[in-house]
Amino acid sequence: MEQVVTTAVALGQALKRVRELKGLNQTEAGQPLNLSQRTVSILEHGASGARLDTLFRMLAALDLEIVVRTKLANDKISEDKW
Repeated sequence: MEQVVTTAVALGQALKRVRELKGLNQTEAGQPLNLSQRTVSILEHGASGARLDTLFRMLAALDLEIVVRTKLANDKISEDKW
């Protein structure tokens, strides 16, 4: 699965979607890397204050990675989203 993510909320939604596709609840998803159910919930709700190391731990728990690339012309987001 590939999805363009440009906000914390969109990232949270993507994490939740993948977790559910894997058939995991929040507790099960966090267990491999010692993340609490509460932390997984915070990430899935797009909390903008999440620590980067916590985010990367969650990505690892779901076998995901981040790819950084130049935006395509049609991927522009409006400034009001920030």
